[in-house]
Amino acid sequence: MTQLSLEPDNPESHLVLQDGTPAKTHGGLTAREDARLSEDKRAVPVIIKRSDEAVRHPDDTLEHAIEEGLEQLNRSLLSLLLSSLAAGLVVGFSAMAVGVVTSLTGDSSPLVTRLLQAAVYPLGFVVCVISGAQLFTEHTATAVYPILDRNASKRQLLRLWGAVIAGNIVGAFIVASMLTMAEPVVHAHNGYVEIGHHLLTPSCSALLISAVLAGWLMAMGAWLVLSTPPDVSQIAVIYFVTFLIGLGGLHHSIAGSAEVFLAAYADPAVEILDIASFISVALAGNLIGGSLFVAILNYGHIRKTQN
Repeated sequence: MTQLSLEPDNPESHLVLQDGTPAKTHGGLTAREDARLSEDKRAVPVIIKRSDEAVRHPDDTLEHAIEEGLEQLNRSLLSLLLSSLAAGLVVGFSAMAVGVVTSLTGDSSPLVTRLLQAAVYPLGFVVCVISGAQLFTEHTATAVYPILDRNASKRQLLRLWGAVIAGNIVGAFIVASMLTMAEPVVHAHNGYVEIGHHLLTPSCSALLISAVLAGWLMAMGAWLVLSTPPDVSQIAVIYFVTFLIGLGGLHHSIAGSAEVFLAAYADPAVEILDIASFISVALAGNLIGGSLFVAILNYGHIRKTQN
């Protein structure tokens, strides 16, 4: 503990620290206050930079998005496949969480069930996005920015989308198979059946619009992640965006794929044609929502502002 003492020979009776350092400078500041003032002067540029990163301008976010898109477009095919496979596996845990909650709250009010489903739905997405794995609905917008900026080709875009979709779907199937084998432990059979009914019952047009909304939200979430510093704020962005998807019961192509695979294992009435139809429509809707409502609109209004 720091101790203070008076200098008896000093007529001004300045305080000194135990180690002999004067506690008061001639300017009336303590030694520590003077040191902090000097440190603050040196740290001003750092503080300004951190503040600038915390509130990134849309122009900077767009440049960051273009760089991120180019990086993904130029990745090797094997790297994309492995990363997207990991994403499909991890997002499957959102399907598991929703299935467990649905099974446990079967006798509760619809409001309670829907809120709990929405609360746990984001968990797999948070792990997936923070881990850096490649999820298709992130690239419906991010990979389009370099194309709009004429820094990459459409062939590269189709290659990226194809690899990521394939890896995500295979990963979703694998995790659904493993969760089915773990059913004696998980106890979510009834929840999987109910979720499958929710996904497969809507008409094709309703499913498409629902998927467009989900793709819009996911791509907007990816944009917000790029505009925020890499800390807890990114987790909050991912959580709230996917919470809205879960609350609305909207259709996400990859998490939904895991859910319909689980439903097919749990309910023999679910046929392969039903699964293929759902996945294709959900992918198309997510693609439209992310590319049209986020990528094109963001690029258009920001570049227009710059010009």
